[in-house]
Amino acid sequence: MTILKTVLATAFAGLVAASPAFAQEGLVDEVRQPTLDALKGRTVVFVPMSMSFDLPEGWAAVMRKEADRLGYKLDIRDANWSTDTGTRAITQAITEKPDILVVQNFDVASYARTLRRAEEAGIKVVQVNMKSSYQTDAFVGADWYGIGQYAANRMIEKCGKSAGKSGKIALIQGPATAAASVYQLNAISETLKDGDQIEIVSSQTGDWDQSKARGIAQTVIQQNPDLCGIIGFWDVMDAGTGAAIAESGKDIYLITSGGGNKTACQGVENGTFDEVISYDVPGQGRDLNNTIKILLQSSAEPGEAKFALYTPNKIISKETLANDSCWDLDLLKK
Repeated sequence: MTILKTVLATAFAGLVAASPAFAQEGLVDEVRQPTLDALKGRTVVFVPMSMSFDLPEGWAAVMRKEADRLGYKLDIRDANWSTDTGTRAITQAITEKPDILVVQNFDVASYARTLRRAEEAGIKVVQVNMKSSYQTDAFVGADWYGIGQYAANRMIEKCGKSAGKSGKIALIQGPATAAASVYQLNAISETLKDGDQIEIVSSQTGDWDQSKARGIAQTVIQQNPDLCGIIGFWDVMDAGTGAAIAESGKDIYLITSGGGNKTACQGVENGTFDEVISYDVPGQGRDLNNTIKILLQSSAEPGEAKFALYTPNKIISKETLANDSCWDLDLLKK
């Protein structure tokens, strides 16, 4: 035992003696500096649909922090709700040749040719939340099919004939050619096609407008006194849908989706919405930053390696509501 203690003591003394030298020499992280060098001084251009609402403002706040931290430039070109303005902004960016172009599409068609031109000009392109029919280097955003599938299944549970309800529901979409409408509608149709639980009595476009959604909901409720549920395609628009339901005094189940801003939680808390399927803007911002960093370090040519990061859905309801269920733009900007 004495010999063992002596050996251990000697070994420990050797480690203690060697540790300052080891700490001084250090272990070099050979990847860190090349990574920082690959990012510093680069340029990212962001072309959102508009900077007047929560989604692009949230993404921009998260992207700006990382750009400032790592030394690359984030340049925002606001399309201001105009596809023509957005197309001009992207075309101008192509002439300037930034390293990355981040685009929020209005619909699946408007920017398709322009995005292809950007890649052909040597610019890597990331699409955020709203897809184009043309797949670029990366897509970061909501899983619209998954959102539609979840909403349809919830309507079966809440409004299906086996639940003792009428089975009648309505859909209030965004613009007909927007990715959020196209993919959600496909999922809802596929999920409900083989069953007799649910009847879609109305499917109309609210065009992301609260007033229009409210008017549609009022009419549908009047025409269908036994309407059980409504699937809306964006919570900001569906504040109008919820108002129409409240006016009717009827028990109509409203499911919508959105970026998870604090107004979504307020809407659930005050009964405007029964459920909000959140695609979590701060999480999307993190995914955007990671995608930008990967593409800036990649030696692949634009359009050579295509991938997607679909945001996990987070369900906000009175049962799941917590202090951290939603985000606050003012806090996100700090």
